[in-house]
Amino acid sequence: MARPAHQRPARLLPGYDGAGRSPRARVPGCLWATLLGVLLALAAAGPLGAQTQADPEPERAAGAAGPAARARHAMVAAAHPLAVQAGLEMLRAGGNAVDAAVAAALALNVVEPQSSGIGGGAFLVLRVGGRVVTIDGREEAPAAATPEMFLEDGRPVPFYPERITGGRAVGVPGAVRAYEKALARFGRLGLARVVAPAVRLAEAGFPVTDRLAAALRRHRERLARFPATRALFFTAAGAPLPVGAPLRQPALARALRTIAAGGAAAFYTGEMARAMVAAVRDAPVAPGVLSLADLAGYDAPLRAPVRGTYRGLTLYGMGPPSSGGVAVLQMLGLLEPFDLSATPRHGPVMLHRFVQAVRLAYADRARYLADPDFALVPVAGLLDPGYLRRRHAALDWTAPLAPVEAGEPPGAGGAARGEGPAPESPSTTHLSVVDAERNLVALTATIEQAFGSGITVPGWGFLLNNEMTDFSARPRDRAGRPVANRVEGGRRPRRTALEHPATEGGKRMRSTMAPTLVLRGEEPLLVLGSPGGSRIAQYVAWVLIQVLDHGLDLQDAIAAPHVTFAGGRTRVEPGLLTAETRAALEALGHRLEVGPQVSGLHGIRIDPATGVLTGGADPRREGAAAGY
Repeated sequence: MARPAHQRPARLLPGYDGAGRSPRARVPGCLWATLLGVLLALAAAGPLGAQTQADPEPERAAGAAGPAARARHAMVAAAHPLAVQAGLEMLRAGGNAVDAAVAAALALNVVEPQSSGIGGGAFLVLRVGGRVVTIDGREEAPAAATPEMFLEDGRPVPFYPERITGGRAVGVPGAVRAYEKALARFGRLGLARVVAPAVRLAEAGFPVTDRLAAALRRHRERLARFPATRALFFTAAGAPLPVGAPLRQPALARALRTIAAGGAAAFYTGEMARAMVAAVRDAPVAPGVLSLADLAGYDAPLRAPVRGTYRGLTLYGMGPPSSGGVAVLQMLGLLEPFDLSATPRHGPVMLHRFVQAVRLAYADRARYLADPDFALVPVAGLLDPGYLRRRHAALDWTAPLAPVEAGEPPGAGGAARGEGPAPESPSTTHLSVVDAERNLVALTATIEQAFGSGITVPGWGFLLNNEMTDFSARPRDRAGRPVANRVEGGRRPRRTALEHPATEGGKRMRSTMAPTLVLRGEEPLLVLGSPGGSRIAQYVAWVLIQVLDHGLDLQDAIAAPHVTFAGGRTRVEPGLLTAETRAALEALGHRLEVGPQVSGLHGIRIDPATGVLTGGADPRREGAAAGY
């Protein structure tokens, strides 16, 4: 009897079995000669070059960094070595950073399906030919969505697992349109060439990694409710695929080949679109309202980046509907009056100041940040240097933590108000690319929760997002004021798009994804971003401070312990707190939690003196940085 597709032999990256061990150690001797030939075939696609080691565990402690990757010409940093290989293949074939980024993102759909994919969305911050622009591939609400769709008896549906699972949670996917636009406007090789590595990986297979196996175990019950998902990720006996099991995805390869041949139109219309709509509307759990018109009408607009300065450098980030770029710039702007280089980087003064900046920035985020085509979002006012100086001066930075409120930035009159908390999952991915011409790409992609809604589109092999849960479940706050990030259906003109602002689209849910570029004058200095849900902006800002203020090597800064603040608690990673620091922070009102964080920072630094590229890959995940 034929073996299930996902249990047939897989081609592996040389020296890599998905769990950080030698392939020979996991393969019976009688099969070694056959497997060696397959390994050499994949190696012919191009060497990885210097890289960090893949993680042997689903999550590793902060500080467990491998050696930094260094290169002279070009580099890719991403959440899986096979995705890095896909990006480098494009660069060696004459492509630029955009071609490499899209190839790596599509490869991640194959090897890190729990975190991103064509059934989700993406934000891209690009610098190509000296121009910085962003592409908004965020998912959007179906036209039939309603503000009360996540309420039952006036109360929000429980977030896990009810709200995140099934068709109701699915937003209109945006990644495919965003990738096509990036390639058409700024790439060189074309969609068909760039999709090729992901197709090969999906057809040939790869060994299930520790992180993927752990995610399957954690989400076993919700994933098993969807037949196509169960068939893809479970054994014939009904168990989640274990570490090292070969995973082949012929249906996903079919989807990718179809997109390569027909472009984004083959995804948003026709047979694939009909399959997505049927999967959502006929879902066995919480059927949704996605329509063919929603898919056909989707666009990924070009938007101006948010821009700010810090220590004489220029930073570019993703603007609304992401709150990430604004939050990063606000946090840095609030901290700039301090001489952080003279402040012990893990001492109580530094940690307390950082948490205070987070609290101020996130108070503004909760009140004002939403889709700028559906709500008045005072971005310029939030980043106004005078406003940030006033916010800084109004806070006693040496006092214990006390409640903080959103500010009143210039241009806020008429903005939707009211606190609008919306949980965000850390199941996201980030990649960074620098090419030989110093074009830059920071790309953050997501399907929201691990494995998104849990729905795999039958016959096409990709998971659908659950991004609708990034809207606020309650449409109004306790005072009855409308929440800016509430669910809304219908369509409105894309008034903030750089091109075709009259084109209509649905409302996009707020994100905290923060792909970031740093320049000194016109010279590129740093590309950075992270997954991590609502803490993403905090991870990015913290690493920027470690590099720009404290002078750490990028890899060391990424691997060093994090501090974040959410839900009234200050969370620090093991190794950051001494007894004295703990006592000092507790005296300042911090409710401390010690434990691992879920960042997946991937970045590249360009040495301004030598031009040497240094890559950083987060040891908390399985990523790599490599170049040539």
